Amino acid sequence: MKAILIKDVNKIGKKGEMVEVKQGYFRNYLEPHNLAIEANKANVEIWEKDQKEKRAKEKEDRKSAIELKDKLENITLKVKAKSGEDGKLFGSITNKNIQQALKDEHNIDVDKKKIIVSDNIKEVGEQVVEVKVYPEINARLKVIVEAK
Repeated sequence: MKAILIKDVNKIGKKGEMVEVKQGYFRNYLEPHNLAIEANKANVEIWEKDQKEKRAKEKEDRKSAIELKDKLENITLKVKAKSGEDGKLFGSITNKNIQQALKDEHNIDVDKKKIIVSDNIKEVGEQVVEVKVYPEINARLKVIVEAK
């Protein structure tokens, strides 16, 4: 029988999916624990409407992510830090510093966990940092570290 999952169920599927399960499993486990509802005509219509809305929202999110990617790739972010005469920094530039500089200079708010710095930046100069904007959409941000 077909069931629409209300919550994620291990080895069966994720919330919002329509899955094929045995009737006994549905009646004795999924339904009593409010994990799924029966896929009757009325519930399927509601589910299809929700899926359509979800696809539209995902399309909108993807479009805005691509716009943000283009915006980030056209930015050259300048970060100032104290350094010695040889160009080595006292400390390092981390993803948190880059996040703060993006917010201060360009008013772009990106989660610091989505800014990928391979190794913390420890020298004055130009670096390219990857920013995860959306699943499968990454932007390459040019960061120039200058001495104070």
